[in-house]
Amino acid sequence: MDLAAYAKKLIIVMTHTNNDGSAKIVPLCTLPLTAFNVVDLIITELAVFNYNDGQLTLTELMPGATLEEVIAKITATFAEKLAG
Repeated sequence: MDLAAYAKKLIIVMTHTNNDGSAKIVPLCTLPLTAFNVVDLIITELAVFNYNDGQLTLTELMPGATLEEVIAKITATFAEKLAG
């Protein structure tokens, strides 16, 4: 879609896992893509991730979420830059 391909900043808000509990944030998307390498920020009920220069980075945990829970529910590799 042109909206995704030409957006200045693309923020994705989604649930962290599928209904069956499997990870939605994965190393490689297997679904058809409308734009490639355009996501800047991912927000889920567990965490906030930045995606800059090809690197997914955990920047914030949502209230009540733990780092261990986020790690258990993601298959993509990510860096951690949590404040505090």
